[in-house]
Amino acid sequence: MPTQSAQQAAPPPPPERRPDIRPGIRSALGGDAWLAIVTALYCISQLVLVVTQLGHGLGWDESVYVSQYDPRNPAVFFSAPRSRGTSVLTAPLIAVTDSTVVLRIALAVLSSAALYAAFRVWRPLVGARTTALAALLFAGLWITVLSGAMAMPNLWVAFGAVGAVGWFLRDTGRGRQWWLAGCVAAVALFRAPDAVWLVLPLGVAALVLRERRRTLPFLAAGLVVGLAQWVVEAYGRWGGVPERLRVSSATEGDMGLHLNLGTAWRAVNGPLLCRPCTAGSPMHPELALWWLALPLLAATAVYVALRGRRPAPTLVPVACAAALSVPYLLLIGYSAPRFLLPSYALLSLPVAVLLRRLRHQRHLAIVAVALVALQLTSQILVLHLKVASTARTNARYVAAARGLHAMGLTPPCLVTGSRALPIAYAAGCASAQTKGNNRSITHAELLHRAGQVPTALLMESGHRPPEYARDWTPYELPHAPGWTAWRAPIPCRLELPRS
Repeated sequence: MPTQSAQQAAPPPPPERRPDIRPGIRSALGGDAWLAIVTALYCISQLVLVVTQLGHGLGWDESVYVSQYDPRNPAVFFSAPRSRGTSVLTAPLIAVTDSTVVLRIALAVLSSAALYAAFRVWRPLVGARTTALAALLFAGLWITVLSGAMAMPNLWVAFGAVGAVGWFLRDTGRGRQWWLAGCVAAVALFRAPDAVWLVLPLGVAALVLRERRRTLPFLAAGLVVGLAQWVVEAYGRWGGVPERLRVSSATEGDMGLHLNLGTAWRAVNGPLLCRPCTAGSPMHPELALWWLALPLLAATAVYVALRGRRPAPTLVPVACAAALSVPYLLLIGYSAPRFLLPSYALLSLPVAVLLRRLRHQRHLAIVAVALVALQLTSQILVLHLKVASTARTNARYVAAARGLHAMGLTPPCLVTGSRALPIAYAAGCASAQTKGNNRSITHAELLHRAGQVPTALLMESGHRPPEYARDWTPYELPHAPGWTAWRAPIPCRLELPRS
């Protein structure tokens, strides 16, 4: 038996070793976790900075898209340049609720999921951290955060374009080719002309890159499926595709050669629609310097990629971004910050690749991190201003709708005149215009309808009504100072006696 001294000299048993979780954490962060973190931040930013501020009102274009499949209210006039994707996206939501807040929350969640899904396609092409950085650069733009919770098409075109280009470059099997076709079809459903501009450079790239030629049938299939509804509607409402394109051009201000770079620059920090664009420079131009630097960064990324062995993951998204910007920079005479969202999304990828190359050069990496931090901060400042102005505009629409109710205009009813489309939808009325881009009725037809349902003409205070409404009764809207509603004579309704 061991002696007491031997027992005392025996070493204590080794402590139980806990499993080292650090390799697992590093593995997770090197996978999809970085992109998931960016996605979560994007969703939280929308909910906190946008949804809580915009209140219960919808903007002009939102009212058009959301109203198309609203089972409770009349649909707003749908003009020739528009596509049905946004209406289809919001239809299930608007079918079960009339709450604008619920709609915005749902769109914020859906757009965040779409951000993750679109950029996740690029992980095998550029790496996990580069993919997350690209998503951060795009999601950090003020217009990206604002658009996520709004019923507008351009952001969804951006997600579809990122996914389409990614699947095009990743093509290694028929299953992925169908994902490519699906992304192209989605882009066409949301913005029919944008899908054509996206497929053009992809088709050229497929012809140049022999191993990508098998994608051509899938590009064509996606385009045909996505455009099918637009083409059918063209024949049903306008008599054919050429006529719809002609009407679309007239609505957009006669599309042709318009050097629109200056207008896009003035609109980079808002307003949400710059038409006409008369300002000499954007609001707070120091916060828009990224816009001037973006083409330089893209050109540098192309130069660096051409010196490497795999230039396609840089050249193809840059080419697609350039193509998607053509109609908005060269073919129309007005601008809106959301128009270039697809180009921004695609350019974020080569720019992220370029910035990641600096990580091995300490001083340049520090500068790059500082610039990215400044960029994100500046975008938050612009977002705060734009959300506030958007909320004020939407609140005026809701206030005017309440004013119409207060003067006795309740559904079924008809509203025409200034800002009639969003105000009528907020009031639950139908809308019609006798002139302008949304002209949908003649004076004679308007007067005929005014004899059937309560009708009001909206005008800014101090303006005289048109000739056909000179005998209508003016009301100053109690909840919307600055607007006058001229009400048509109340139609006589014949009450049949009960038998």
